[in-house]
Amino acid sequence: MQDLNYDVNPIVSNQKDEVISFKCELQENLQKAMKEFVEKHPNWDQYRILQAAIAGFLMQKGFQNRDLTRLYIGNMFSMNFKD
Repeated sequence: MQDLNYDVNPIVSNQKDEVISFKCELQENLQKAMKEFVEKHPNWDQYRILQAAIAGFLMQKGFQNRDLTRLYIGNMFSMNFKD
């Protein structure tokens, strides 16, 4: 199984945004499902999935922040918001 690539994807990050990299271990089933999803949906990548998932989780838990909302919507609908 192919390991996740932890390099910064320039499409995901805006020039003014700071990008913080972190390593995390994923359960094999989760990594396999994400790999299969990316293969079927080439406009998605592992960075976009993780950013959308984390932003969505935080929003569901009641964290409200305009930048977070923009990140979530941008990832879900392939939009790039500018101020």
